[in-house]
Amino acid sequence: MTTSVSATPEQQTPTTVGFSRSVSSLSSIGKRGSSLPTDDLVEEVEEQFSWTNTVFRRKQIAHPDPDAIATRRSVYDDPDLAPHYWPKKDYENIHRFDTTARWTYREEKALVRKLDWKIMVTAAIGFSALNLDRSNISQANSDSFLQDLGLTTDDFNLGNTVFKLAFLCAELPSQLVSKRIGPDRWIPMQICLWSVVSLSQFWLTGRVSFLVCRALLGALQGGFIPDLILYLSYFYTKTELPMRLALFWMSSNLCGIVASFIAYGTLHMDGVAGAAGWRWLFMIEGILTLLIGFLSFFRMPPSPTQTKTWFRPNGWFTEREEIIMVNRVLRDDPTKGDMHNREGLSIRRLWTAVCDYDLWPIYILGLLFGIPSGPPSTYLTLLLRDIGFNTFDTNLLTIPSQVLGMVTMFVITLVSESVNERSIVAMMEDLWTLPFLVALYAMSSSPNPWIFFVVVTGLLSYPYTHPIQVGWCSRNAGAVASRTVNASLYNMFVQASGIISAQIYVASDAPRYRRGNRTLIIICCINVCFLYPGTKAYYIWRNRQRAKIWDAMTMQERAHYLSTTKDVGNRRLDFRFAH
Repeated sequence: MTTSVSATPEQQTPTTVGFSRSVSSLSSIGKRGSSLPTDDLVEEVEEQFSWTNTVFRRKQIAHPDPDAIATRRSVYDDPDLAPHYWPKKDYENIHRFDTTARWTYREEKALVRKLDWKIMVTAAIGFSALNLDRSNISQANSDSFLQDLGLTTDDFNLGNTVFKLAFLCAELPSQLVSKRIGPDRWIPMQICLWSVVSLSQFWLTGRVSFLVCRALLGALQGGFIPDLILYLSYFYTKTELPMRLALFWMSSNLCGIVASFIAYGTLHMDGVAGAAGWRWLFMIEGILTLLIGFLSFFRMPPSPTQTKTWFRPNGWFTEREEIIMVNRVLRDDPTKGDMHNREGLSIRRLWTAVCDYDLWPIYILGLLFGIPSGPPSTYLTLLLRDIGFNTFDTNLLTIPSQVLGMVTMFVITLVSESVNERSIVAMMEDLWTLPFLVALYAMSSSPNPWIFFVVVTGLLSYPYTHPIQVGWCSRNAGAVASRTVNASLYNMFVQASGIISAQIYVASDAPRYRRGNRTLIIICCINVCFLYPGTKAYYIWRNRQRAKIWDAMTMQERAHYLSTTKDVGNRRLDFRFAH
């Protein structure tokens, strides 16, 4: 990014002539060719990662003047291209769309900080509710859960498979509902519904009720993550979203730490009212997440310009802030104006997104990248119990890997965005996991409990790259309609990964699971040696193909293509894939 032009005193609150002109007049300007000055705009050139530039770069990152213009140049500043990217008339924020709007770095920074407090915190708490209710089965496992219900390890595996399968099948239907009624309505409804099912696990009686509850939880929680990503994309740019998604999964780890302490307390309630401690665990955490779901109805506005309501008459943002929010998001990604936030997906658009073969490399990564760390993570409490630790120590010993995982996840996401690299950086999760899996495989049948704990904790402290890949998939989808479906498809492959990993540690291989660990090592090597490098090579090849055609076209040919093409999102010749 080039250094911006410093603002003159007259530009301290930067607007240009005609700042408040109507959208209709702006539209006509765009169609006939705007003569508005654009030399104050920030040029933003995205460069793909290069080890040479990273290691030997001599330029230091320049910190711009906080009162300089922060508005980035986009297609809206080209009179020939602008009409082809104009938002739809029924786009919910159209009344704040203004191609002449200008703002400073100071204003943008303050606005993003406000968005983080108003929007991001609420979303992170909702995400924590998801993780609390879908992972409390692990804490229950450290108690007498399996014995009280007469379940075996294989029954537990089946329950995990049923959950993942229901979760997977609910992904696309959930997205269709979310786009029709709005994620601001659907997300709180999801939280409340699954919370009721979660707390009802207090009354589990055996194998059948266990499997039914796992199926219901999967069906109600499926689609929640893509719904939340869609919602956040209304407020954040494509470069801001990956780091926020990393904070999401960091909040998941933080939730895991809190859950361990909650479990430590509730499992001590064993015998209260004649119920086992694990039953109180499900009841108390279910009530807690139900409260979060109820409050979410009042904390999730539909869009940047729709924060005013009967219980919030003044709204959250000023008119100036709404203008900045809408225009910076559309300048970053004009396709966000293609649909309004209550517009359902047509079958045709759904099928087009499903058939988008350019995103299948990322789907395949989603299927395989998490398998090497999946079984050790799922079975952590059982592994620690089997090695000799008691119920309460086991729950506390899960905390170190959660804390270290938060640190490594944040660092790896920061590195990814700093060097603008995804494929190689995302590969670091499997590269980290590999030596620890080899150590587990090589251990004796009766290892020292503390050495075993150190190895497993090191393995589960891996830099979780799922947030990078979620943002990567969203970025490479291109259009809002495609992004909605593709996020669901990616998450479906991730859930399928969970189904596969649930079958690797089996009862006949207990307690050291040598066959299982050998399988995990093989998959890990395939990911590191073939899948990630192959995905990067594919996207480099696709970008070169398109650049060869696009660069050979004249400006008139490009304008004709944009005005006549039926290609959308990443199908367009001017789209470039991130890798």
